[in-house]
Amino acid sequence: MTLQELEQHVHQLSVAERLSLLNTITRSLQHDLAQPQDHTQQTKRALVEQLRGCLKQPGKPAPTDAEIDAMREQRLVEKYLT
Repeated sequence: MTLQELEQHVHQLSVAERLSLLNTITRSLQHDLAQPQDHTQQTKRALVEQLRGCLKQPGKPAPTDAEIDAMREQRLVEKYLT
């Protein structure tokens, strides 16, 4: 069923049925909108772990936050000031 077909069918429903449908859609949206925040945190953590793995050199520990800040600053200087 396409969106247009669904919209046409909605107009044929009674007021009580439309209110029930609205309630169902609202609950569905609330559930879906609550999920991405958890997923986003998991995704961010996974990306951080991947980046640590990329920056880690064999036989050496992963760079510290200060070292990463210095690398970032150096990159920004190269990008914008040279």
